[in-house]
Amino acid sequence: MDAFIDYLRFERRYSPHTILSYETDLRQFADYLLATYELPDPAEADHTLIRSWIVTLMEQQRDPRTVNRKIACLRSYYKFLLHTGVVARNPMLRITAPKTSKKLPDFVPEEPLNHLLDSFEFTDDFAGVRDQLVLEMLYGTGIRLSELIGIGQQDVSLAGRTVRVTGKGNKQRIVPLNPSLIGVLDNYMQRKAKEFGAAGNAAAPLLVTDKGKPLYPQLVYRTVKHYLGQITSAPGQQHPHVLRHSFATHLLGKGADLNAIKELLGHANLAATQVYTHLSIDKLKAVFEKAHPKA
Repeated sequence: MDAFIDYLRFERRYSPHTILSYETDLRQFADYLLATYELPDPAEADHTLIRSWIVTLMEQQRDPRTVNRKIACLRSYYKFLLHTGVVARNPMLRITAPKTSKKLPDFVPEEPLNHLLDSFEFTDDFAGVRDQLVLEMLYGTGIRLSELIGIGQQDVSLAGRTVRVTGKGNKQRIVPLNPSLIGVLDNYMQRKAKEFGAAGNAAAPLLVTDKGKPLYPQLVYRTVKHYLGQITSAPGQQHPHVLRHSFATHLLGKGADLNAIKELLGHANLAATQVYTHLSIDKLKAVFEKAHPKA
């Protein structure tokens, strides 16, 4: 299992968050095998033991999406074991994942979100300037939380109005910056240089804490929850990823090309981006009623 985790970390270059999820799922599976079947090595499990764990998870009323994530983890694990010669057959070939209902991503409507970003009075200290940039970056670029934290000062080009983002699988992409975000970025970088004298250090992380340390996920979660809580009471609309969903949904609603949104989000295939088309049915109805002769 340790060799598999190292493979994910160093060869596949998965994000720390993904690696932690895989490691947690594998440990849970290993604990189940040991407690239920006194089997100390998951590599020795056949499809019947794997299926029994899945049934146990379903009986515990785990969300089917969570179960499917754990199944995906095991698929990768046994594929790795087969490739390295640890097992002769892949037991996951006989495992079928449970069906899941399609859940549309949560997003914040355009009007209240723009009102927050344009009219909210952030505190006039370093924390307030940084918090504003966190919100503007997440919504203005559609990047993931891990990508936001990974941005270095050298990745930002104010003159070129772009930011270089390192996404899943260590793949890099260039994302444009809108004029309002450029202004917030410039203000933040000047304040950061004044506070910590880090403007000349190209290798420094862009976003830092009040003490100048690299920004960490929990602080971003708290920041986003605090500010989005000003405009929505729905828990599903108060986390960083909802700003990514809002970015894509609002772009599509304004007529942006789906392939362009795919590139901006850093999706590997168009299928992942197409979920946002379901959120634009009202716009499609409006176009239909306006354009169709029989409407």
